[in-house]
Amino acid sequence: MIVVTGASGQLGRLVVKALLRSTSASQVIAMVRNRDKAGELAAAGVEVRQADYDHPETLDAALKGAQKVLLISGTAVGRRVPQHRAVIEAARKAKVQLFAYTSVLRAPTTPLAVGPEHRETEAILTSSGLPWVLLRNGWYCENYLHRAMGAAASGTLVGCAGDGRISAASRADYAEAAAAVLTHTNQAGRTYELAGDESFTLTELASELSRQLSRAISYRNVPEAEFRASLEAAGIPSIYATMMGKSDAATVGGALLETGRQLSSLIARATTPIHTVIAEAIRDGRIPKTSG
Repeated sequence: MIVVTGASGQLGRLVVKALLRSTSASQVIAMVRNRDKAGELAAAGVEVRQADYDHPETLDAALKGAQKVLLISGTAVGRRVPQHRAVIEAARKAKVQLFAYTSVLRAPTTPLAVGPEHRETEAILTSSGLPWVLLRNGWYCENYLHRAMGAAASGTLVGCAGDGRISAASRADYAEAAAAVLTHTNQAGRTYELAGDESFTLTELASELSRQLSRAISYRNVPEAEFRASLEAAGIPSIYATMMGKSDAATVGGALLETGRQLSSLIARATTPIHTVIAEAIRDGRIPKTSG
């Protein structure tokens, strides 16, 4: 049995979908916090188990009978380490045969603001006695869609990434990689640095928006503090605005550039480029074709 945690989330749902292409639904368990959001998973024949990272007492039953577990990192900044520790401990008690964790690109050395919680989780996992595999994910192309929407409306993409290059791939690409690791043999002890085959700068992202929208979109590089303030002014909570600012600034030093192509190797195809993700967002209306 394969348990996918956070299975009703954006990544988890795609992992389950990818698993079902090669694995019987009877062998997949979706662990979710809210059953009301898991109707589609249940309809696909997947067993849905309710559990909460913040309530360790719910985890033992959720992982009962699990042979493999994918821990999708939590979204609660500042609380992720105890949450992850609780899942790892439950998996240890369940004698799980493989425990996969979605970490961050080059976790031991990354300057990204999310780095410390991922580093600590990796340390807990690798010292737990569980057979482990680390999926160090780079950035999702979708991380830039909200900013692309704002740029489409204003004509300007704002950031503090300078000419830093970003090796992003689609969320579905990373989900396929997780499913591959969970279904392939001999994965214990492996660490994957996962990122897109192609990289781009924010200037190039603005140019791509201009091309697809048939109007001028420029990139304006600003100091980190100014970028953070603009995010807060747009209603983004301070803690997330700070993280986004630090991430953009770290891009200048290559924190999001990765050329190893381990992601495309795992999924046996080229990764999804940013221009494809933008085109899909324009087609479905997330990025408006007209300004203002």
